[in-house]
Amino acid sequence: MSLRIVPHAGHAQQTALAPSAPSAPGVHDTLRSNQSLNTPHNASPAFSAVASSHPLESRLSSWRSTQDALKMNMLRREFGVAEPIRRAMEVKICQEGEWRPRVLGFKGEGVHEEVLSGRDASVDWEDVFNGNETQNAPDFHSEMENRLKMNW
Repeated sequence: MSLRIVPHAGHAQQTALAPSAPSAPGVHDTLRSNQSLNTPHNASPAFSAVASSHPLESRLSSWRSTQDALKMNMLRREFGVAEPIRRAMEVKICQEGEWRPRVLGFKGEGVHEEVLSGRDASVDWEDVFNGNETQNAPDFHSEMENRLKMNW
């Protein structure tokens, strides 16, 4: 286990084609759809060579996991192996026990998980645009009736 502050420089050589930006559905993403001039016309339709992404993009995508691993490694070195295990158990309990109605949107972390990870005071792009804005969610009352088996 190393004390790595920044993620590895693993620049992707291929990327999967997507119709729109992952965090803003409906908006055409030219960089991810590989519409550059140096793309060969006989490229594979499922995967194509990365021609227009920056190496920093791959580092930023794994930034949070690298920071979490660094924090857990520092806690293990300072307090022993019990502290990271206890925190991982608390996060797992929060992930399994929290229910959010679909009207509020599907977010990766709940309020309790954000507090445990120390991200409760920050607002990121993914907090606002999580990719499910165009899907029709059922209203709160019908979802609660289904959850409590009151849909006679």
